[in-house]
Amino acid sequence: MDRHNAIPTIVTVLFPVVLVGCQSLDAAAGRNNPKMEPVVLSTTNDGREPAFSAPEPVKADESLSKARALGAQGKWEEALTEYERAIAENPSLTTAYLGAGDIYRRQGDYSKAETRYGKAASLEPANFDAQYLHGLSLQLLSRISDSVRAYLRALTIRPDDFNANLNLGTAYVQLGEPSEAIPYARKAVELNPKDAPARINLAAAYRDLGQHESAIVELQQAAELTDLSEPLLLNLADSLGKVGRYEEMVNTLDQLVKTAPTAVACERSGFALFRLRRYSESIAAFRRAIELDPNHYPALNGIGVCLINEWHFSSQTNNAAREEALECWRKSLQIERNQPRILEFIGRFQ
Repeated sequence: MDRHNAIPTIVTVLFPVVLVGCQSLDAAAGRNNPKMEPVVLSTTNDGREPAFSAPEPVKADESLSKARALGAQGKWEEALTEYERAIAENPSLTTAYLGAGDIYRRQGDYSKAETRYGKAASLEPANFDAQYLHGLSLQLLSRISDSVRAYLRALTIRPDDFNANLNLGTAYVQLGEPSEAIPYARKAVELNPKDAPARINLAAAYRDLGQHESAIVELQQAAELTDLSEPLLLNLADSLGKVGRYEEMVNTLDQLVKTAPTAVACERSGFALFRLRRYSESIAAFRRAIELDPNHYPALNGIGVCLINEWHFSSQTNNAAREEALECWRKSLQIERNQPRILEFIGRFQ
């Protein structure tokens, strides 16, 4: 089974983070083969010559071979049965635990996968696959602190493994510890400079540290390496806005607004246009966001701010604009109550 299958998971808002499997070593000659137990001499009660007893590991080895053959044919349930049989026949057979864990992970049963990988890791602490895959399954179960410890154990065995560095950096970002994530995220980029997810994850760590210029560099590199997805462009636009590069922010968002408009993209574009004092374009972008999603309250707030500006520029005579602004802000509060600044605006302008 291919342990390099890409497995997506949830991380920091808008930053996709990719968890990557590990190459199966089942096919490697002699790797993790069951240890042959010494032949046991059994004495008889009648004084005859002792007889040889058949060692259980031979049966386990047969089940393991069947499991591999069935897996190669895509018969996963039957292969799993044989892996579990091998475990029952020889509870110290690391390869069988890894094989069963792979199939449970393939099936999306991460809890059972974690149990099998965890047992393999305890049986062979120096087995990189066991430690890494245990970390992966823990991360997929959102047991992030535990996954960090497993990845660290894996990296003591193989410090330059791309996947382990990538996922460990991701885990630290998930824990809200971007400073801890940086060295591992950087290492992943050094190991594979052309991997877009690695650069996106490094950008996430930079972003959480407030280092937006560095985040922009990584996201622009990632944009050259992969398709321009909405999360990638939104995060690039967000960091551009954080450093005041609003014209670039608008240009970045235009790629989304023109091809696959979303409420978030239109609202972010409205914000950048407002910062550039292109007010008529700004309110049009905010209104477009509300057309796409009537409950997108940041766009309602944006419309309110634009209308209050119109009221102000009219020497406070355009009361229709002020009333509509107040209406937008009240509707926004109905959607999201925890907005003290909007409450302040309503109190100031009503």
